[in-house]
Amino acid sequence: MIAASLLEKYGALKKSFEKNDIIFEEGNLPTHYYQIISGEIKMSNYNDDGREFIQGIFYKEQSFGEPPLFLNQKYPANAIAVEDCEIFLLPKSKFMTLLEENPAISIKIIENLAQRLYYKSVMAAEISTHEPEHRVLKLIDHGIAYFNFKKDANGHLINFTRQQIGDLTGLRVETVIRTIKALEKKGELKIINRKVYR
Repeated sequence: MIAASLLEKYGALKKSFEKNDIIFEEGNLPTHYYQIISGEIKMSNYNDDGREFIQGIFYKEQSFGEPPLFLNQKYPANAIAVEDCEIFLLPKSKFMTLLEENPAISIKIIENLAQRLYYKSVMAAEISTHEPEHRVLKLIDHGIAYFNFKKDANGHLINFTRQQIGDLTGLRVETVIRTIKALEKKGELKIINRKVYR
């Protein structure tokens, strides 16, 4: 996303988080721009029944949490470390200065936000109108296209757990497991050592 050297030039600091640490909480006002150096972050909410809904999963060199930063609105979700990670934190005022002084970076941020908005629109339509198999494949294909899932002789390794697939598609984990098995029988997916490949 934004080069580490440029972030550091504008005063970004590196901070380490352990698995399950909260980076920011739903309802808080944003104070920083966040970009992942290593690890994985999820943004999620919980409904009244305690069920988690994952808004997004973010990986190395991706940023997260920018819309509320631009709008000066409270975070609509929690950001939680899925695994140990290191993150750049750049104060909001310095981030805005960086964008003003580097128009090409502003365009990259806009493209990134537009991509996320497009994904949300597509997935909202999928969740409301399509069967589980279609939903799961759509999510997996999006992951391949935008999360740079590794490819080897077996195909693309899908770096989502069954629980994450459920939380991202609005399906129960039991439904996800059955759906993945059905897709394997149809030749759409492969399961090798419990890992899913497309």
